[in-house]
Amino acid sequence: MLFRRRKLPADRKPPLARDERVVAWAGATGDDVVVATNHGLWLPAPDGPSRLRWHEIHKATWSGRALAIVPSEVVATHETYAVTADAPGRTVTLLDPDRVPEQVRARVTKSVAFTSHHPLPAGGGVRVVARRVPGRDGLSWAVRYDPDTAPDPETVAALVAQASGTITTGESVVPPG
Repeated sequence: MLFRRRKLPADRKPPLARDERVVAWAGATGDDVVVATNHGLWLPAPDGPSRLRWHEIHKATWSGRALAIVPSEVVATHETYAVTADAPGRTVTLLDPDRVPEQVRARVTKSVAFTSHHPLPAGGGVRVVARRVPGRDGLSWAVRYDPDTAPDPETVAALVAQASGTITTGESVVPPG
């Protein structure tokens, strides 16, 4: 067979969910591996691999050797959206990257259904984002305030409602949670 898919060694396989499957994996420093699945990215951690779901990754960059991930974390929730901010970043050196960088890029990009930036009346601004969550119907709405922008939940709720009304995907809108 000309194109044979590499098989992840059984002892390196993270604890996958029932409907989760490996789409790519890469050897990292030491005996660690980075595993991309249809649900997210499994990264090495001191107490065992941990998964970031695709919609939880705010930013990912590939330098040709190092994969740098900036996750987002929920800092507040409202009725129709969550407020997110950057969590501490993680960088992993991939000794044998295979298709992991391209899968990360494609799946993080695909998770974004809608994004727009809006100035706020009191100054500053907010980015409104709708993301697809693997294994869940509908979209998850989140906002990210610009630095030094005071929260404005009422205005932001109206922006989220307006944005959700413009999406014609046929999917139901699901509040965060």
